[in-house]
Amino acid sequence: MKRSLHLLALAALIALAFLAPLACAGQGAPPFRTEDPETPGNRHLEFNFGAAGNRNPSDGEYELPSLDLAYGLGSRMQLKYELPLVVAETRPTADDPTDGRVIGGLGHSVLGAKLRFYQHTPGNSWIWHGRSEKREGAESPEEEPSFAASIFPRLSLDNPTRSVARGVIERGPNLLLPVEVSARMGPIHLNGEAGYQFGNRDVPQSWVRGLMIGHDFRRGTQAYIEIYDRQDANRIDGLQKRRDATAELGGRQTLGRHKRVLLLLMGGRSFQSVVPERSQPSWIAYVGVRFILGPEEAVSEREEEPGKKED
Repeated sequence: MKRSLHLLALAALIALAFLAPLACAGQGAPPFRTEDPETPGNRHLEFNFGAAGNRNPSDGEYELPSLDLAYGLGSRMQLKYELPLVVAETRPTADDPTDGRVIGGLGHSVLGAKLRFYQHTPGNSWIWHGRSEKREGAESPEEEPSFAASIFPRLSLDNPTRSVARGVIERGPNLLLPVEVSARMGPIHLNGEAGYQFGNRDVPQSWVRGLMIGHDFRRGTQAYIEIYDRQDANRIDGLQKRRDATAELGGRQTLGRHKRVLLLLMGGRSFQSVVPERSQPSWIAYVGVRFILGPEEAVSEREEEPGKKED
């Protein structure tokens, strides 16, 4: 029964992605690890298809590929579904040269719902229950928000496969409860996320923190520096607490004049001493493509070419 529900949900989202007309929409997290308050827009869907990897001297984990879907409900809500195909690698050691192996299987199904409950522009502010305030002489509400905040709980569930039993992934479920904020300070854009992840009897609970600083250039180029930190909040069976702290450089590049396809790139390294026993990555990377789909009439005027007017 569970397997049928997973397959039905995945088939419905993929069908929606390929049947909807193309359009332009919001930002979303990939290729970065830190989420932001942006949502795709009403009836818009972001289809992220990419490959991610991290490794250290003793092992590695790769998502080949990773499927990430985000669907907008209204202007400030988003539903998320993510499903990767995970390849886990263990390399031989000096003590046991025959200990290496490579195994693969389905990763966790990640279900999420984002609500941008507050946003503010120089002339307008909205809170999530619908009230709108506007100062006299203020600019149009279409103006870019100078500050926004959201919540984005995500639940990771095991699929009905043997990935956990074979050691491809850790046992689920686990629940992440974070808050995201974004701010614009002149040409600089800031995104931050902080939250608590509830584990289970085999996976410790943990804190997650992320910060991104960057700029959106003309011609659809975005470049950001990211710092991301995940640290265990408790120990299980007396094991050492794990910490995953990395610094990344990445960005997004719009392809084509309609800005409906984006190239996603990110690469980074750990900025602390790597202890393989704690499953810390020495480096991390992501490469992928985003397709943005939705009603054509919802295309924003901001996506038109500069200086081009309708007849």
